Amino acid sequence: MVFAGGTCGGAGDGDGLKLDPCRFAVRVVRGRWFMLFSSFLIMAAAGATYIFSIYSKDIKSSLGYDQSTLNTLSFFKDLGANVGVLSGLINEVTPPWVVLAMGAGMNLFGYLMIYLAITGRTAPPHVWLMCLYICVGANSQTFANTGALVTCVKNFPESRGIVLGLLKGFVGLSGAIMTQLYYAIYGDDSKSLVLLIAWLPAAISIVFVHTIRIMKVETQGKTPKPFFCFLYISIALATYLLIAIVIENKVTFSHSEFGISAAVVMLLLVLPLAVVVKEEFRVFKQTKQDLQNPQPLAITVEKPSPPEPLPLPESKQSPPTTATAGTKHKNHVVSCVGDMFRPPDRGEDYSILQALVSIDMIILFFATICGVGGTLTAIDNMGQIGESLGYPKRSIATFVSLISIWNYAGRVASGFASEIFLTKYKFPRPLMLTAVLLLSCVGHLLIAFGVSNSLYFASVVIGFCFGAQWPLLFAIISEIFGLKYYSTLYNFGGVASPIGSYILNVRVAGYLYDREALKQNNGVRGPNGTDLTCIGVECYKLSFIIITAVTVLGALVSLVLVWRTKDFYKGDIYAKFREQMAVAEIDMAAGNFSLDRIDGEEEATQKKKKKNATSQDEEEEVVVNGNGKRA
Repeated sequence: MVFAGGTCGGAGDGDGLKLDPCRFAVRVVRGRWFMLFSSFLIMAAAGATYIFSIYSKDIKSSLGYDQSTLNTLSFFKDLGANVGVLSGLINEVTPPWVVLAMGAGMNLFGYLMIYLAITGRTAPPHVWLMCLYICVGANSQTFANTGALVTCVKNFPESRGIVLGLLKGFVGLSGAIMTQLYYAIYGDDSKSLVLLIAWLPAAISIVFVHTIRIMKVETQGKTPKPFFCFLYISIALATYLLIAIVIENKVTFSHSEFGISAAVVMLLLVLPLAVVVKEEFRVFKQTKQDLQNPQPLAITVEKPSPPEPLPLPESKQSPPTTATAGTKHKNHVVSCVGDMFRPPDRGEDYSILQALVSIDMIILFFATICGVGGTLTAIDNMGQIGESLGYPKRSIATFVSLISIWNYAGRVASGFASEIFLTKYKFPRPLMLTAVLLLSCVGHLLIAFGVSNSLYFASVVIGFCFGAQWPLLFAIISEIFGLKYYSTLYNFGGVASPIGSYILNVRVAGYLYDREALKQNNGVRGPNGTDLTCIGVECYKLSFIIITAVTVLGALVSLVLVWRTKDFYKGDIYAKFREQMAVAEIDMAAGNFSLDRIDGEEEATQKKKKKNATSQDEEEEVVVNGNGKRA
């Protein structure tokens, strides 16, 4: 697309073609790359669920909750953040801006009502109402994921893996990003953090809502350089956040110094915009060169093929009787139930029922409940864990930021490393999942025994393992059960998170914490009647010993999946997809050739009509147009 002149003025380039700055700016904003940049910002603010432990203490003390009630609230947070069926169904029938706008409204409503409750601006709501508020607010995250992430995958289908990794990586960093902005804007007022996560994600979604849309897919060939530039920038952002967290933990920052740190974060967040402008300018120059040096069109003339025989008229069949239709319906139901327990080979496209009742899926689902449930329990309770072990309030925010950064690192590392190991060494992804589960046990044991200053390292291990499990889970599902119903099976895999959180967080950690707190207070509850605070290693010791045992059990069960799929991963699991892509490319080339031929024939037909062609020419014209009759 070349712009010559305009109301804004143009800069001449010596060859008669000019670049209009205003029109080029419009081109950039309406392009695919700016759409991807907008999605980065939306994802960078969509991880409010990861910083629950910073403001959970305020909810507990302001509303007089015990730990079991707080963990129930945490469960509904995880439930809302991981059940995205509604957003997916809405996105099927509406453009992405509708989903993003709805998500923004839900985010603002849910977290704003929580903020009003904990600051005393409204009457203390019932527990079920608080659960509803946080579930609605957390569910807005699935709307942001569906509206932005799914749209990006459709606009960059040839680089979907990289796009998913980048966007999920920004979600992983969002906790640390929001923490830096919270210190810069509100200081050390953790209640105001709830206000920040109420208005900031909603504002970003509304600002960029019309840039997120499905666009015409362009053939990319090899992975474009901009994706690697985006990756390097995200690594630089993660590195800076890690350095800033370490320094802030050693040195007390003033409000203005936090402002400078937040400004650096904002600069790194908008830095991908330079890559976007550079890529659009490269496309502009390439288009200009194509117009200056047009390639000659190859014209192929073919003789018309002989007419094909007319198809015989189809005989009308009488509609089936009611008894016959009922028999067919009954046979169809019996066939579906029978096929459910006769799945195809691994790697082929399973139906939804075949996948859900598959032993492989049951094993994978159980291992994920154990692994994600344990790490999520540690993340959601990090505030109370730090308080019970005597860490200062600022250190608790540091733990949350460390979890966020290493969550990003785990997602990127497991995605890239598992792909490299699988391609080069046939290292199965389920075995890497087993290794991640065993590594997470180190973090759980550090929490259980409360080793001095070990919570910093535990935060790193927990964050990395939590992030690393998700790309492995979703990749294994796509490889074993195929891609035909991947969107449904993808969401089914995410359901393991709230189940694991409820069992290990609510029923284990919350219950045992309250029991120990009552023991320390001689059975007397706090001044609010329900508020309980536990101090010491014993508060979470038994809980995380149990969580460690459950995680080890999950790792052992995942070894069964490793054994069952060892032959599958020894082979070339992507051979089928390469063959399908090759066939699709051949079919596409043949389809384009056929379309060109049809266009040429139609043009020739119109000329023949205008020149009053002979009867022989008229006969050929009829043949070309598919009438199948002689003139």
